[in-house]
Amino acid sequence: MSAMVTELENSRAPLFVGIDGGGTKTKAIIYHNDVILGSAIAGPANPYHDFERAIHSVMTATTKALVDAQLPPQTIHSLIAGVGLAGVNIPELFEQVLSWGHPFKQMFLTTDLHIACIGAHQGKEGAVIITGTGSCGYSSAQGQSLVVGAHGFPHGDKGSGAWFGFSAVEQVLLAMDGLAQPTVLVQSVKSHLDCKDDLALVQRVNGQKSQFFATMAPLVFEAARQGDDVALSIVKEGAEYISGLADKLLQTKPDRLSIIGGLAPLLSPFLSPNIQDALAAPLAPPEFGAIYFAKQQLAQLQQQPILTEQEA
Repeated sequence: MSAMVTELENSRAPLFVGIDGGGTKTKAIIYHNDVILGSAIAGPANPYHDFERAIHSVMTATTKALVDAQLPPQTIHSLIAGVGLAGVNIPELFEQVLSWGHPFKQMFLTTDLHIACIGAHQGKEGAVIITGTGSCGYSSAQGQSLVVGAHGFPHGDKGSGAWFGFSAVEQVLLAMDGLAQPTVLVQSVKSHLDCKDDLALVQRVNGQKSQFFATMAPLVFEAARQGDDVALSIVKEGAEYISGLADKLLQTKPDRLSIIGGLAPLLSPFLSPNIQDALAAPLAPPEFGAIYFAKQQLAQLQQQPILTEQEA
């Protein structure tokens, strides 16, 4: 028996796992007494796109994190799980995940937006803009919560990685039809997808999901950096949307506003000046937010009076 296992068995402090499941990847951390014991990354965990894959990613990330923490597999039954997933803002999916026969000691479920906000502000109220594979805004202020966007790709998520990649593909097809001038962006996307004509390109992108298109977002920003007018117009359009989203969040008067996600460092310089001035650095990542959320929910449960059989 390892020293860590012995220490955990002798400790009264709960053992937590914080899980952040998004459209591209799932992160998990094992947490005990303010110390991260292990961490891991697995595949996408958005039940809106694939419920079984989402559950598989949650389990894979958790079991790998336990291995990283040098804890035996059966420790999973001792974990108090804070789980934030993309897609569970839809009530049916929330109930479906909640009814999953999970292996944890306890599981507290919420959206990836919620844990991102809690993490960015270390468990306190605030607002957060997420610009990764998808895009959305979330505010928890004055005791009220507000979600802006989060409608999913392709009918929503403007200003996201998926949207930038999809917009780039549109420009390539226009150029291939002779309706737009070939630019740096057009050439880089064609090279990235290894497509020489429009039919090959359409076949390549047909039916692809958001994470596929998101891989092309950096190409747009790189082309814009090189002075490509087409790429720059796409970046400005996306930034204008995210700035408007941020303005909406600021109307709730949050104590802090942060932007997170893979595109945050690329997109932030293009946001309107008032939004750039309002931004504060996130204090912790979403997987920490999942830990904060689980702690909050556990504390609330422990404060509830225990009812007798007659009272229940």
